[in-house]
Amino acid sequence: MTGRRPLRIGNASGFYGDRLDAVREMLTGGPLDVLTGDYLAELTMLILGRDRLKNPDLGYAKTFLRQLEENLGLAHERGVRIVTNAGGLNPAGLAGAIRELAAKTGVPVSVAHVEGDDLTPYASRHGDALTANAYLGGAGIAACLRAGADVVVTGRVTDAALVSGPAAWWFDWAPDDHDRLAGAVVAGHVLECGTQATGGNYSFFARHDVVRPGFPLAEVFEDGSSVITKHPGTGGAVTPGTVTAQLLYETHGARYPGPDVTARLDTVRLEPAGPDRVRISGVLGEPPPDTLKVGVTRIGGWRNEVVFVLTGLDIEEKAALVRAQLADALREPAVVEWTLSRTDHEDAPTQETASALLRLVVRDASPDRVGRSLTSAAIELALASYPGFHVTAPPGPAQPYGVFTSDSVPATEVPHTAVLPDGTRMRVPPAPPSAPSAPTPSAPTPSAPAPATPAPAGTATPEPGVGDGPTTRAPLGRVAGARSGDKGGDANIGVWVESDDAWAWLRRTLTTEVFRVLLPETADLPVTRHVLPHLRALNFTITGILGDGVAAAHRFDPQGKALGEWLRARHLDIPDHLLSAPEGTGP
Repeated sequence: MTGRRPLRIGNASGFYGDRLDAVREMLTGGPLDVLTGDYLAELTMLILGRDRLKNPDLGYAKTFLRQLEENLGLAHERGVRIVTNAGGLNPAGLAGAIRELAAKTGVPVSVAHVEGDDLTPYASRHGDALTANAYLGGAGIAACLRAGADVVVTGRVTDAALVSGPAAWWFDWAPDDHDRLAGAVVAGHVLECGTQATGGNYSFFARHDVVRPGFPLAEVFEDGSSVITKHPGTGGAVTPGTVTAQLLYETHGARYPGPDVTARLDTVRLEPAGPDRVRISGVLGEPPPDTLKVGVTRIGGWRNEVVFVLTGLDIEEKAALVRAQLADALREPAVVEWTLSRTDHEDAPTQETASALLRLVVRDASPDRVGRSLTSAAIELALASYPGFHVTAPPGPAQPYGVFTSDSVPATEVPHTAVLPDGTRMRVPPAPPSAPSAPTPSAPTPSAPAPATPAPAGTATPEPGVGDGPTTRAPLGRVAGARSGDKGGDANIGVWVESDDAWAWLRRTLTTEVFRVLLPETADLPVTRHVLPHLRALNFTITGILGDGVAAAHRFDPQGKALGEWLRARHLDIPDHLLSAPEGTGP
């Protein structure tokens, strides 16, 4: 298959719950060879695990089957193969359902699936684990496509494997074609979250039409380079900035290890290649680790919450009164958390903008200790507490919450299997063992929790650099974009700028110490800074800030999605010449 034209591969889903009509949009918007859909995340695995408890025949993304009811025939007519991880915990079940749909509708497609990620013996060693799944690579997907599958369903594979697997099939890459595989993994990482690559959730959204962003696609070349783009006439934008933002999303460090290859993010180069086209090149790859990541979900306990609305004057005193009145009722729960959000404004023109929110969250191993009797105790204060007493919702029963943890197992212990269209079961061997890795050009700079009391919020004033000139105190977001996300209980914040001058200033200025001052909630947590010069970007990892992960709802923003925007809103001294760029010239 040498000398093949580029592979045109699109994405139609970034999460379980994405736009239902995206499959049709991508199939009708322009030519494609493969259409992918990413439906799995840490929280999704917990949701699917609970589905499977109710019905062992479920455990997959049901919305994907609904999408195929309308579009399977269209994909077949246009010769587009479909690759998706919507199989979740039951890829064989979803593959069977698709075959039934094809027979019912008379669409002659062949269906294959990939399994082996569901590690039941591993789960049993964790006692109360609800799910335990290894993150497989793209080799099983490639095997299914080589066998002629029109639709390939997987369970837990890495998100990027939905692109690297088809690329390996299209170009017949060998397992040790590390640079090419790494290039495809990087393209896959850009595509995996759908419209986040085309202007969705983008710091500079006001510079583009993002009312309805189109979904992204990649033209992957035989050398592993790619061009990220979208179908003509769709909304949003593909720029070096939108691609950079997605490259930084949920990645930790210069090395991006996966089951097939370790991609070196510090070698990625981006350049415009026309309107809504960005070329990715220069990506180097290294052998993968000899272990696979395993994601484990479990029911962590029971939780409940009440949100009190405090309006007008004496907000702090009203909050203190509620806390005192509920002190006796809150002696039993294992965890009690109060958060006062000062959303109120002085002399406000509306009642809502005159109000603050006091949030009570309780957690315990027993639902009885955090059940309706506890929330009812809060409601019983309705005529006996602060003036203007009311809550945002009536009391409810305790709800289970999930906990996500990750581990690793030797790749040789995971039964990665491609089940081909004719039913043949093909065992997929792990990638070749890794060799010693070369050092990264820019080593990460870890920072342990600060031993002393951090500086007060708003006092970040790094020493000016040579040639900075006059400075103005302004939000970091005037010159920098950011994107943040979660990996279990950790979060990352990627920060990037557009110009070389801004990069020299950012790299010198935004140290872990200044980062801690800007975000005081990170003061007692380990923070690691990674430098990515070709992207003019810094990537910060904050260990433990999300507690037990998104399903535990440890924070107001449980997935850390807005941490980057909080950082951009913080003020520090910025050289005037960096603030003088005309509107609309940012990333």
